Amino acid sequence: MPERTYTTAQLAQLLGGELEGDPELQVVGLNRIEHARAGELSFVHNERYARLLPTTEATCVLVPPGLNVAPRAGQAFIRVADPYRAFVAAMRLFVPEPELPWGYRHPTAVVHESAQVAPTAILGAYCVVGPRCSIGERVVLHPHVVLYAEVTVGEGSVLHAGVVCYERTRIGRNCIIHAGAVLGADGFGFFETPDKRLEKIPHVGNVEIGDNVEIGANTTIDRALAGSTVIGSGVKLDNLVHIAHNVSIGEHTAIAAQTGISGSTRLGRRNRLGGQVGVVGHIFTADDVVIEAKSGVSKSLRRPGHYFGIPACEHHRALRQEAALRQLPELLQEVRLLRQQLQELQRRQDVQP
Repeated sequence: MPERTYTTAQLAQLLGGELEGDPELQVVGLNRIEHARAGELSFVHNERYARLLPTTEATCVLVPPGLNVAPRAGQAFIRVADPYRAFVAAMRLFVPEPELPWGYRHPTAVVHESAQVAPTAILGAYCVVGPRCSIGERVVLHPHVVLYAEVTVGEGSVLHAGVVCYERTRIGRNCIIHAGAVLGADGFGFFETPDKRLEKIPHVGNVEIGDNVEIGANTTIDRALAGSTVIGSGVKLDNLVHIAHNVSIGEHTAIAAQTGISGSTRLGRRNRLGGQVGVVGHIFTADDVVIEAKSGVSKSLRRPGHYFGIPACEHHRALRQEAALRQLPELLQEVRLLRQQLQELQRRQDVQP
């Protein structure tokens, strides 16, 4: 990829900021403030990282308006309301999205004769598109994507290498499905026989993904026992998330890595779940619920708010419980001393005439 160079004056204009320092300095890339080198753009969005400004080698730094620091010689600042957002915008200046060969179909791709593939869709090497599938305009299927029968992929969606979609999976528009994700595998359902053997329960439903959803690498979403497992529009799932059968996730919810949602649970809209959260089955959460990392949710959360702990409870209550637990060793020692004193008093009473 050819190197892209901007002057600090050009960057200030493109990012809508106020330049402070030399307008002719050359910037050829970007990096984090602690790793930036000469010729690179970086950013500082809070006081925690402002302490790195005196030592950073970055040629240009995006800073907030109120930061009371001036650039050094050979350095420039661009003052913007939101340095982080401006830095994200700058990423596409230096690393633009690649041009795609719309309509390209690799000769090793296998497409069933009954499948409908839009003329602008891209099919990478060894893709398999099953019977009666529907692939929308500007869809990108990277190598080794496998679509079982009757899968629908909406326009503008991208499925990265090795994604597998089982029968009747429906993916909306402008979704991103990262490598190794599996959508529509059977749910974990079995009958236990009197002799403790497990007999498989068939799952005949599907998975439905809304628009503008992003699903991380190696995430798994199981098909419904009957009906649909539903991922609402705008949902963002991290890598290694597991969504069980018949779960429903409300719009614009975000779930961090290694979280598991058990069967038939309903998450509200705009929920936020930290990493390694576990949620039992057949419960629900309200809209605007935040569940902090490593929490275990064992009952429905009926009100918006922050929750934490095992079992998860209101954040302020969980912190009080944690504080009380830290005092337990001292409290136990006090109880032992009080017991000894009480026993000593009892002994003295027993020996008195």
